[in-house]
Formats: sequence, structure tokens, C-alpha cells
Amino acid sequence: MSVNTFLWFYNAAEEAAALYAAVIPNSRVAEVSRNSDGSAFIVSLDLDGQAVTLMNGGPDHPHTDAASLQVVVDTQDEVNRLWDALTTDGGEPGPCGWLKDRYGLSWQVVPSALPKLMSGDDPAKTIAVGTALRSMSKLDVEALQNAYDNA
Repeated sequence: MSVNTFLWFYNAAEEAAALYAAVIPNSRVAEVSRNSDGSAFIVSLDLDGQAVTLMNGGPDHPHTDAASLQVVVDTQDEVNRLWDALTTDGGEPGPCGWLKDRYGLSWQVVPSALPKLMSGDDPAKTIAVGTALRSMSKLDVEALQNAYDNA
């Protein structure tokens, strides 16, 4: 048995897969199945060890915020790099570390420090982090840590 994320695209699955493989380290486009006209139909992507399938299926099922890909990174530099790469050329920043890329797919770019800051033993500190988080678009590790330390 295997479990795999399957994403429906209007007509840009191959282009999106190439971007994702370029932006997420240790990723690659594994296979492209083509229609008789040569256009991509199914694109298999290895996204840092996660199997993701993208399909060009037409306009009937656009992406929504109800599903997203979450990327947890260790540094603010990585937050910034991914944020910039995924919002460029038509992507949109969202609240609390969420964004939409140029294809309308939602992503969460999360610093690895956040779960630790949100699950501490001191409720005042975790509340302060949650309050700071809700005021942000792209997450700021230093600001989240300061909210925790100064609560």
C-alpha cells in the first residue's frame, strides 16, 4: 500500500511540478504521462520524499484553502527563500504563514521553532506566540521567539 497526495490542475501540472522540484530541496519530477497531443496529463513528483501526483484535468476543480502543502524549515532564511519563490509571478501572501502560489495551490511555510513555541508549559507564553502569529503573513522566527520570551 502507498499513500500519495493527488492534486488537480487546470493545465499547468508539468510547469508547477518543475517549480516545486526546483524550490523544495531533494525533490524531482519522477515521471510525466502525456496526452496524444504531447501535453502533460499526469505528473509524478517526489517532493522531498513525499509522493505527489499532479493532473491536468481542466477547470472543473480549482484549488481551495481547504487543502495545502506544509513545508517546515529550520531557519528564517529558508522561510524567506520559499516564501519569495512561491509568491513570485502571481502568488499571493496569506495570513499566518499561508500563501497561494501562482497556480492557486495553498502552502504553509512554517519555521520548525513554531510547534515548540506553541506547546510550551506556560499558557501565557503560548498565547503570546499565537497572538503574534495571527498578526503575521510571512512568519518571523525572531518576532515569535520575542513574543514567547517577553510574555
